[in-house]
Formats: sequence, structure tokens, C-alpha cells
Amino acid sequence: MSTARLVLITGLSGSGKSVVANCFEDLGYYTVDNLPLPLLRQFLHDPMEHVRGVDRIAVVTDVRAPGFAEELPRLLDEIDPAKVEVRLLFLEAADDVLVRRFSETRRPHPLATDRPVSEGIRRERELLEPLRFRADMVFDSSQWTVHEIRNQVYREFAIRRGEEPSMVLSLVSFGFKHGIPPGTDLLFDVRYLSNPHFVPGLREQTGQDGAVLDYLRKQPDFEEIIARLTDLLVHLLPRYRQENRSYLSVAVGCTGGRHRSVAVCECLCKELAERGWPARLIHRDIARQ
Repeated sequence: MSTARLVLITGLSGSGKSVVANCFEDLGYYTVDNLPLPLLRQFLHDPMEHVRGVDRIAVVTDVRAPGFAEELPRLLDEIDPAKVEVRLLFLEAADDVLVRRFSETRRPHPLATDRPVSEGIRRERELLEPLRFRADMVFDSSQWTVHEIRNQVYREFAIRRGEEPSMVLSLVSFGFKHGIPPGTDLLFDVRYLSNPHFVPGLREQTGQDGAVLDYLRKQPDFEEIIARLTDLLVHLLPRYRQENRSYLSVAVGCTGGRHRSVAVCECLCKELAERGWPARLIHRDIARQ
């Protein structure tokens, strides 16, 4: 009989449990958030019975569940270690940080719906102190950004180095006259290259066609921009990856989005792939006239 790896995530309201849960989901954990305690008891008794084929599970539970502080320690004591390998992860943050976070979100504290947030925080700390004492790991998110929280979760809970979710790199060609693509992270303008649109026989073709590419390659600036953009991206991409970016969109624009930007993206895609950075190509405006 295989043993399920289960991370039980709890802690103070506003300390970042939802962010941490998303990180576990990105790592391939089956993630469950805030089950009622009777259902949580059934689930913890044998998680793999409820989630077949999955042996890595993350469960978020907190004071939103009635009777949580008193009941959760009992649930932990009832877990059969032969079936479930449990790690208790406790999240906390400084009082002033929690007060600021509640102020920014304008949500009431679950233990102080009609009182100052500070009272709810104080009461929650008292209730959860026994659980904090039992925790296998405590994360203090007071000074952490979302990216630093992700780094910490990946460092502690990824089974193998390199298991962290890979960054999806997109190269998007577009025409400025149709607007800049939403969600663009890096934007490059190649309208200074001579436009094949005005060359007889090339207007109806695109940057994917050999004749257009041959025309552009005869311009000294074309090979130079491919080399410079490749060097820049090879320099930047590992740094974006270190920040645990899930997606990075690089947009290259020309006037109409059919010739120059398409050709540049096609060439960049090949150069980056050779350097270990595969990208997906999106030619947004290639079919427009």
C-alpha cells in the first residue's frame, strides 16, 4: 500500500495561505481548500481513497471552519502514518502587516466581523498557538513578496530540483495599427526596417514566406536586430525565470503585422530554441490586410 504525501496548510488569516495553495497546485499537488471539519476528517482518514491516482495532496484549513482550533489537533492525532505522511505548514505575519493587508482588501477578519481587525488577529494568535507549536515548518510572510513565497514553497516542497513549473514564453507578432497585444511584457518596434508591403510581389505574402525573408535578410539591420534581440532575451529570460514567472510575452510590432514582425519572430524563435529557450509563436495579425 502506497503512502500519500499530504501537506496541511494553516495559519493566520491574511498570512498568504491562498498564495501558498496556488504554489502547491502549480507543483502538481491535488489541492483542497477549507473543507468542513467532518468532511476533512473523512478525507484525512485515507486521502487516496477520495483522490485516486494522486499521491501528493495539499489541504488548506483555518479558523473559517467552526471549532477548528480545538478539532484540528484531534484530526492530526487520528491520521494513520501508514497511509498518510503529513507535514503541517503554518503561516504567520506580523500584526501591522496583517492589519495593512486587511485594510487593503477591505475584508473583515473572520474572528472580528464587527470589531477592529487587531482584536481578531490577537484572538486568532491565541487560538492557533498550539498548532503553531506542532507545525513542521513555519513561514513568516511579513517581508515576502508573492514571488518570494513561491520561491520558498518550491525550495521546500518540490520533490526534485527543476520540478518547478516552467515559464511559458510567447513570441507575438502584431501590427501597431491594430493595437498592442494585451498582456505584453516586453515590446519591440521593428518599423525602421524597410517594408516589404511596398515591394511588388511581396505585399500578398507574409514574413513566413521565403521571398519576404530573403528581401529582409539583404538589409544589414535585419541580421543585427535578430542577433541583438537574441542576446538580450538570452540574458533576461533566466532572470525572469528566477522570479518564477509562469508566462512571459514578448511582442514584436511592425505597421500591419504581416511581414517584418512575423519574420523577426520566426527567426527569434529558431535562435532561442537553439539556446534552450523554446517559445510558442503567435502571429496575431498575419491574416489581416
